[in-house]
Amino acid sequence: MVDWNPRHMYKDVFENNSEMEHFLTHICSDDWNLQQDKGRSLSEGTKLLQDKFPKHRMKIQLFYDQWEKMLKSDIPENVAILRELKEKYKLYGLTNWSAETFPVALKRFPFFKYFDGIVVSGEEKMVKPDEDIFNLILKRYNLEAKSCLFIDDSLINVNTAEKLGFSTIHVQEKTDLKNELSLLGIL
Repeated sequence: MVDWNPRHMYKDVFENNSEMEHFLTHICSDDWNLQQDKGRSLSEGTKLLQDKFPKHRMKIQLFYDQWEKMLKSDIPENVAILRELKEKYKLYGLTNWSAETFPVALKRFPFFKYFDGIVVSGEEKMVKPDEDIFNLILKRYNLEAKSCLFIDDSLINVNTAEKLGFSTIHVQEKTDLKNELSLLGIL
């Protein structure tokens, strides 16, 4: 739904791509960011990394200070599909997102209003692909996995959903989501 990528911000910070990729792979890594998505405070996560990599203190600080620049835009074709789905179905969001940064996105992107409910990992202190967060959304909104379609860009998350009985679509760069939904008879 959202084109979020730290590279949108860090491309203007580093002199070359290889330095940026090293930094995002080995310092401000996906695994580190996932801990904030799991509920660790941004300040604690930032301090832990700055203590570990003092040479990169300022660049680490930018990760959350300039976080909004990582939110390039919504993905218009997916928002259009969301709007179309909302005409026929109840929609629920299950997102790995920091409790501190999610309100920024919620305010910035009006499409969130289409959801009948959203479970945010940072608020729940658990993340996808843990089965517990899938079970939480099912329980909270009185849903049955066999009656739900889970759409995600992470294969590991899709695999967990399938294991729990959800129908799934794994969205990749070349995925035609509208066509996939049509093939399932949903659109």
